[in-house]
Amino acid sequence: MIKHGIDQEALINQFSAATAKQGEAIRKAVGDATLKALQGRELTLANIRQVLNTVAKAASTGAASSPLGAVDLEALLAKAVAGMDAALEKAVQANRKALQQMVDQGADLRETQVKKALADIEKLEDTLFAALRKAAEGAQGPLEGPWAGVLKATLAKGTGTGSAATATVSQLMDSVQQNLRAGRAFGMQASKAMLDSYSTLVSGVLIGMSDALSQGTAPAAASAKK
Repeated sequence: MIKHGIDQEALINQFSAATAKQGEAIRKAVGDATLKALQGRELTLANIRQVLNTVAKAASTGAASSPLGAVDLEALLAKAVAGMDAALEKAVQANRKALQQMVDQGADLRETQVKKALADIEKLEDTLFAALRKAAEGAQGPLEGPWAGVLKATLAKGTGTGSAATATVSQLMDSVQQNLRAGRAFGMQASKAMLDSYSTLVSGVLIGMSDALSQGTAPAAASAKK
């Protein structure tokens, strides 16, 4: 069943059949599925929340039918979280690129749409935490301990998404300061169309980033075969 761009059945089957040694395959599958779903919609906070909740639920459903013990299940769920985190980091990068375009045009970080975009970036890590809490709270039986352990560890160490978000906001503020020092005038009319369709713009940037990555790995793979 496809929900919010996620092939839930495929993820469920992969989790239920995974061995203890397939953690990296799980991380990649979850990361790819999450990223693909994010690319298929406007990159709003609400849509991101739906995707993360759907992926976490699929992971829980699949893990619930796995014959693995608690320790191995916790390790697999941790890999799933790493995959979600990696996809969300790319969403942060896409936001940074889109906002940088507007800042380069003279956009002011105090502009309403830009302030909202920055606030949403800062909320991405909490959105991931919320999805994990929801999965942990809904876990029953043998999944309670593994999900609780994963949630506790993730909250303690933080995420790549959170670090990327903090760096993004700092970099954008530095860019604005550089514009001010250079005497560059703000010209919001030039970027009004971009601001009005910001989430669509970010989605396009995210797709472009992934396309570029795919084109970059294809030649490398071809060279390796020679």
